[in-house]
Amino acid sequence: MAKKNDDFVRYSDKDLVMFKELIEDKLVAAREDLELLRSSLSHLDDNSTDDTSPTFKMMEDGSETLSREESAQLAMRQEKFIRHLEEALIRIRNKTYGICRETGKLIRKERLMLVPHATLSIEAKNAQG
Repeated sequence: MAKKNDDFVRYSDKDLVMFKELIEDKLVAAREDLELLRSSLSHLDDNSTDDTSPTFKMMEDGSETLSREESAQLAMRQEKFIRHLEEALIRIRNKTYGICRETGKLIRKERLMLVPHATLSIEAKNAQG
């Protein structure tokens, strides 16, 4: 339920607690995923192909490079996701969570449940093109 104080609309404290718990759960999972990605990046060299044929080694080295690049990219995306979730927790503390940064209106609860770090309503996001 939204509260309205002198033209300032925000989610109720009860709603903010619910969103905080949701975000904290997502943060735990996201940090675990990031740790797995970092671990896989550091262990990619463990599966050496030194004892196999040169042709297979070249193919394997190529796929290993791709896998390393993909893992590094995924890790960077995961770090960005974690930052966005942490910023959402700050907005909860400031009681500005769930307010569209473009329109100043509340972002729909359904959207925030799916994308808890959202800072734009669907309308504002669609207007961006």
